[in-house]
Amino acid sequence: MDEKIDEQHAEVAHQTSKPRSNSLFQPNYQNSTTSTPDLNSEKSNGQPGQQGQDEISSDNILSQYDEDQVMQMGKNFALKHNLPNPEMFAKGAAIARNPKGYNRMSFLTDEEKQVLHQEVHNPWKIPKKLYQVIFSISLAAATQGADETVISGALLFYPHALGIGEKTDRNRWLEGLVNSAPYLFCAFVATLFTDPANKRFGRKKVIFWSCLASALTCFWQGFVNTWYHLFIARACLGAFGIGPKSATVPVYASETAPAPIRGALAMLWQFFTAFGIALGYVFSIAFYYVPNHGFKSGLNWRIMLGSAMIPAFLALFQIPFIPESPRWLMGKERYLDAFESLKSIRNHEVCAARDCFYQYVLLKEEAGLETPTMVKLREMFTVRRNRNALIAAFIVTFMQQFNGINIIAYYASTIFVEANYSQISALGVCVGYGFINTLFAIPAFFTIDKAGRRFLLLITFPFMSAFLFLTAFSFLIPTDQKSGRVGAITLGLYLFTCFYSFGSGVVTFPYTSECFPLYIRTLGSSLLVGNLWFWNFVIAITWPSMIDSFTPTGGFCFYAAWNIVGFFLVLWFLPETKGLTLEELDEIFDVPMYKHATYQTREFWHDFQRNFLRRNIPKQEPLYSHQRMAVTNEFWNDKPENQHIE
Repeated sequence: MDEKIDEQHAEVAHQTSKPRSNSLFQPNYQNSTTSTPDLNSEKSNGQPGQQGQDEISSDNILSQYDEDQVMQMGKNFALKHNLPNPEMFAKGAAIARNPKGYNRMSFLTDEEKQVLHQEVHNPWKIPKKLYQVIFSISLAAATQGADETVISGALLFYPHALGIGEKTDRNRWLEGLVNSAPYLFCAFVATLFTDPANKRFGRKKVIFWSCLASALTCFWQGFVNTWYHLFIARACLGAFGIGPKSATVPVYASETAPAPIRGALAMLWQFFTAFGIALGYVFSIAFYYVPNHGFKSGLNWRIMLGSAMIPAFLALFQIPFIPESPRWLMGKERYLDAFESLKSIRNHEVCAARDCFYQYVLLKEEAGLETPTMVKLREMFTVRRNRNALIAAFIVTFMQQFNGINIIAYYASTIFVEANYSQISALGVCVGYGFINTLFAIPAFFTIDKAGRRFLLLITFPFMSAFLFLTAFSFLIPTDQKSGRVGAITLGLYLFTCFYSFGSGVVTFPYTSECFPLYIRTLGSSLLVGNLWFWNFVIAITWPSMIDSFTPTGGFCFYAAWNIVGFFLVLWFLPETKGLTLEELDEIFDVPMYKHATYQTREFWHDFQRNFLRRNIPKQEPLYSHQRMAVTNEFWNDKPENQHIE
């Protein structure tokens, strides 16, 4: 058995673009004695396994079985784990095998067919409990954004209040250290315990405790008296609030959402984080005029820092009433609890049975791909398919930070004061920036799966660079020309934000979540989360000293140049992933990087000649053939059909 597993690991790790023979993955049923499940003596129209065959995706694990076989597997699964209504699980298994072929399944009632039709054509008609889930994760995301930006308003006051306001090199670095503390501890502390905490306690509890930690540490920040006391409070905010929440909420959203809206819910995290960023600026301007009331060091900045606990407390009151992740429950072999959880967030019991059975099948698939962590870490770098995916994902996460957006998010108030705004006017402009960041993410919801991730990055990076250069050189306008100076700087930053929200702002998480193969996906995600927060820390800690050394013009030119670098990194090393199956992703990431870079450089030059020089340039041969391969776990092939679930 160990030899078989080792062979499978080698197969998965070193698979190439060559198609595998389907006969290798067809189970032998000659010795099977299993009969077709009795579903009111009704059978599907046509021959078993034939109807709707053309609609079955080749990367659906169940596609290798015919309809009668998967129905028996579903029924056996329910019987083995004492789940109610085994016939419903037989129906659910058939639907899981062929999601688009439900109209041809005569054993389904008219009501069940109507629900399945509605799920596809009216996907946002969902149960109230699922709306409650969406509301809760939206509050958690808003908490995340507010946690990150209330510091921007407080930055106008707390350095002087805590004795680091004088513009010396030491104080500038201390200011950067305090501001960046959450991201340092996200990178090096939260990433270590978040995954074990999720596995042991579940998504729901981790989200609850991270929101509670956010609320308490925000409250704590309002009572500090020294810079190092504030540093400790913000470090705890990152380690126990921001870090675990950012890693867990998107996973919980994807594990509870029905397939038709799963992508939208994944992007909802980014959208409401942007909304929370705007909310943080609203809190700052709302408490700007709060008098000191006996606090010599000021009260307004303390309330600003503490105000981020408001959405956190709202989330805390919602989380106890939402269901636990059904996928986590199934991982703990709590199948009945998982089924009950799914029933509360699906429109019909047949949908819950379908998802419950298929998630079980996927968990078996993942279990078959388990390898020691050190082996996975080695293969992350030694197997070309994995290494290329890591490079591409690293570029996306690195550029998500080094495009300059978080410089604006964390230091917007001081940037606009430097531009010649008054403090209160600067906070007002920050609110505008926050809502632009939110609103311009909306069009990407409708274009990311049509235009593609790579295209959105390529089309936005040049504009982001241009508008940062505009911002940079606008600081050279004399201060006595106030209206022209502040207008140009504001215009540059607002337009930069528009293109960021439409590109890098929405591409990062979808791209990084889909580029790794299944057996190293968790490890890859952990590495990327650490990478994301580390570079977030780097830019946050260096900006105060950078603008002293480089001036604001030099600082913004630095990040404008990185956007040009980002354009070419995406052009050369980032394959497109939109709409691709698991097999096709294996193929495109197995192409050598030098070959991909050479091909894309020629394609870029040919496109330039065709579109701008109006030359008739023939198109290149496609770089990828997109040959399809079967993806299965040998667990399903070694046994007769009546043993697959038993």
